[in-house]
Amino acid sequence: QVHLVESGGGSVQAGGSLKLSCVASGDIFSSCDMGWYRQPPGKQRELVLSMTTVETLAASVKGRFSLSEDNAKNTLYLLMDSLNSDDTATYYCAADCGTYQDDYGRIMADFHWGQGTQVTVSS
Repeated sequence: QVHLVESGGGSVQAGGSLKLSCVASGDIFSSCDMGWYRQPPGKQRELVLSMTTVETLAASVKGRFSLSEDNAKNTLYLLMDSLNSDDTATYYCAADCGTYQDDYGRIMADFHWGQGTQVTVSS
């Protein structure tokens, strides 16, 4: 069972920085694509960054956000610089572990979410 716990959110002034952490249960970094999503108020959830899809960085965060990981601690970090009010959102850690077959033979997505951490940027 994959379990993800985020931390590090909070309130920050525009131009400031934050570092979000995602601690994963077990050693899943080698078998799952880890990443961060965000959901601004009243909008859909969007991919921010993932370990394997760096080519699809959201244009609005390119050059300001980056990922790092500590495999020994099973922790993924999202480093956010030059924050602005558009970055206000709930940030979710995610693990895409491919697919599995359930007891009925159906192919199911093996995708996991953390509970989210709120980031609020004030101007």
